[in-house]
Amino acid sequence: MKLLPRNLESQAPSVRVDIDALRRIADRVRWISTAIVDHANRVRPNPSGVKVGGHQASSASMVEIMVALWFHALHRDDRISVKPHASPVLHAINYLLGDLDEQYLTTLREMGGLQSYPSRVKDPGTVDFSTGSVGIGATAPIWAALTHRYLASHDRRMPSANRFISLVGDAELDEGAVWEALGDPMVSNLGEVLWVVDLNRQSLDRVVPDIQIERLQSMFEALGWETITLKWGKTVAEVYERAGGQALRERLESMSNEEYQRMLRAEPSDVRTRLLGVSPSSDLRTLLEAISDSELAALIRDLGGHDLELLLETFDGIATDRPTVVFAYTVKGRALPIEGHPANHSALLTEMQMQQLAELHGMSLEHPWQRFEPESPEGAVCARRARELRRETVLPSTPFPEVQLPLRVPAAPVSTQAALGRLLSALRHDAPEIAERIVTCSPDVASSTNLGGWINKAGVWSAHQRPDWFADDPGRVLRWREIEQGQHIELGIAEVNLVSLLGELGTAWSRWGTPLIPIGVLYDPFVSRALEPWSYGIYAGGHSILVGTPSGVTLAPEGGAHQSISTPSIGLEQPDCIAWEPAFAVDLEWCMLHAMSRVGVPGGTSSYFRLSTRPIDQQLARIPTEKLFLERRRKHAIAGGYRITDHDPAHDDLTLVGVGALMPEVLAAAETLAEAGIQAGVVCLTSPDLLFRSMQHRRSTEATHGSDIASLLFPKHAPAPIVTVHDGHPHTLAFLAGIRGDRIRCLGVTSFGQSSSLPDAYQLHGIDAASIVTAALDLI
Repeated sequence: MKLLPRNLESQAPSVRVDIDALRRIADRVRWISTAIVDHANRVRPNPSGVKVGGHQASSASMVEIMVALWFHALHRDDRISVKPHASPVLHAINYLLGDLDEQYLTTLREMGGLQSYPSRVKDPGTVDFSTGSVGIGATAPIWAALTHRYLASHDRRMPSANRFISLVGDAELDEGAVWEALGDPMVSNLGEVLWVVDLNRQSLDRVVPDIQIERLQSMFEALGWETITLKWGKTVAEVYERAGGQALRERLESMSNEEYQRMLRAEPSDVRTRLLGVSPSSDLRTLLEAISDSELAALIRDLGGHDLELLLETFDGIATDRPTVVFAYTVKGRALPIEGHPANHSALLTEMQMQQLAELHGMSLEHPWQRFEPESPEGAVCARRARELRRETVLPSTPFPEVQLPLRVPAAPVSTQAALGRLLSALRHDAPEIAERIVTCSPDVASSTNLGGWINKAGVWSAHQRPDWFADDPGRVLRWREIEQGQHIELGIAEVNLVSLLGELGTAWSRWGTPLIPIGVLYDPFVSRALEPWSYGIYAGGHSILVGTPSGVTLAPEGGAHQSISTPSIGLEQPDCIAWEPAFAVDLEWCMLHAMSRVGVPGGTSSYFRLSTRPIDQQLARIPTEKLFLERRRKHAIAGGYRITDHDPAHDDLTLVGVGALMPEVLAAAETLAEAGIQAGVVCLTSPDLLFRSMQHRRSTEATHGSDIASLLFPKHAPAPIVTVHDGHPHTLAFLAGIRGDRIRCLGVTSFGQSSSLPDAYQLHGIDAASIVTAALDLI
């Protein structure tokens, strides 16, 4: 084991450690965490018969690690992510520290109670990071550390931070998200990051078949991490120093994981035989003869992850010059009857087993929630640590106002992707109080997604200013100034990292009291690749704006590999997020400014914008010139959509509904129908998501000043057949038929395409103007 000098500026007060008191606290934590799961499954009435579940074994393996942290090593400014299946341990610790009321201990996985996995927005006790998506929550402290560095470089009044810690199950290291995060070049400089890996060598269904520690160590070291391995406790380490001790060590370390786990299940009298094996050395035989059966059974369980004294020394000795990972060997189900069983992941102790465990710990099944007496050594430790870990309440700052910029209608055709770049650049001049809170992120696609103008003005954020060796190159359009005050963060090509960082930037308002407006830009076809961590970030309370561009088959030359058929539905179905797909530059500006006002506030929302690279004639928007009608158009746009045609909907023979880049085709089809004497009303949707909500709730919205946008666009007194057109899957807009019971025909993309020109792509998928006209004629 390598111990490094501690060099953190602020740590918990230096006090004499009562190791025996900590061991008794660990026993109590193990009991309470086990009892929390037991009550939820065995004691609480369950009329449905559906298993409640919990993870007694996964919790038991983490007890000593978490006790060493919470009852000694943690500082109040540390932020810590707990592995999902150890949530009962966190609840037990919060309870002993007075941070969780006793009434919640009986509510695991119950409505309004303790969540199945740690949740920073739903659990009643202190939880720093939501976990549950295996591997995603583990990486969250990395992005939180990066967020704090960003905030500190922009605001010297930022609250201090200490360590950002992840408690990780070894099976989580199978997840690709972990290695995507560790591989980003920025991460190797985050010395405040600490991971502790619970190396219990079991996953959900099995004992992990190979000894992988050497491979894992080398992978972390190759990525610039300090690695510390706690394999054996101090007691067995002393035995290794005796005559024959080296033979014992070699025997234990050469065992497969399966053989070791099976030995844990053996009776104490059988352990000796299993250790001797087929042809034991005389040294090993002599050593074991001097050790009793019970001592031998304890020795093989003396792993580093359960040795409190060793854990304390390790946590006290970790430096901060680079990130550190501690591999702590543990036993899954430690000190429980299901200890080491290959199928113990979801196993629950029986009533008899719980009774035996209660007697072992001097507890009672009838009254399982006993705290320590205040005057006891353990009670004194709990009280002291509760004081030391208590944090001040973070008060969110003033929300962002919803600003309105001077109306600027581009004279030339422009895409919504280009309009985003122009908007961001304009904000630095027109609304600097908003612009200073914007932080853009991209996975190495900033220039190809039109962020160049913004980056030239705002700069690229770096923890340390770096020289731009191309600053004097006259052929360079994009200025890549890496400065501490930059507002663009460029990651490697890993969409998972992008949205994970967005989630943590989006929690700055609630974690640090400093709201940001995080805007992440990625290629829309890869939204589905980033879906799980994006959803995780929103669930954890991180407000952000995700921009997917370019989208659909409109990027025709790129072919089928880069089309995004399902992303409109992904946006529409994502909770706590509004999906937008504006067609025109003014719509994009209105909707984006509205979305910005909804991040970083209590009850706020994230947003997803689906944009295009197709330049569109902005005159097609028919923007009203009269102030009152212009404001009405804006309110309708941010409510979900508006009618471009201005005639009475009662005169419509049918209604054409378009979204985003396909509005030119929709309007062209309306003109062709008009020439044939068929009057079509044209609706331009900016957010099918908001329109669906309007239809579902049929209630007034602030954005439309008491009006129902669904009824405004599709009034009940004017029923007409509907043709919808979308550069995405056609079922996205199929719900429109339910607003007033109209017949409907939905056009969109349902198959993989191929490289082609734009007209050929639209014709191939039946979303060109001629196809729209044909669908309309067939319908009426």
